[in-house]
Amino acid sequence: MKFDYSLKNHQMGEISKLVLKSNQMVESTIKKDTETMEKLIQEAHDINILIIKYNDENSLACVITLVYLSARSKYKIVREMEAGSGRADFIFYPNDKSKPAFILELKKNSTPKETLKQIKEKRYSDSLKDYTDQKLAVGISYDSKLKNHKIKIEDIN
Repeated sequence: MKFDYSLKNHQMGEISKLVLKSNQMVESTIKKDTETMEKLIQEAHDINILIIKYNDENSLACVITLVYLSARSKYKIVREMEAGSGRADFIFYPNDKSKPAFILELKKNSTPKETLKQIKEKRYSDSLKDYTDQKLAVGISYDSKLKNHKIKIEDIN
């Protein structure tokens, strides 16, 4: 309770801000609020990644890890998990089965639509076959010329 109080009252400085924004990222994902998600990812990318590494694919994965930091208390997060006929970038398994599970895939210089297509074609959702509640596919693309992020979310049947 003291930790929550410290976070809410910004007594932990930048850590408070990061965790609170991370909570917002999880909530926005579940609500499919891609506009807020894009804003939060952009901000984290701008603040935390050096300009010489800004367009690096690994840097984008690090940004995703940061923006979903608080999700670790609510989800088991597996990175680069073998699923279907490939490797999903991130799979979020909820500790509370009433929360949605989701697969998150990243693509550089592509579109969110293409990213979601990869999730479907490579059958990443096979990794969630034992999970019966809501499942989401989250496609995140990064345009290295425009230096922006686009997101699309679909339900997985």
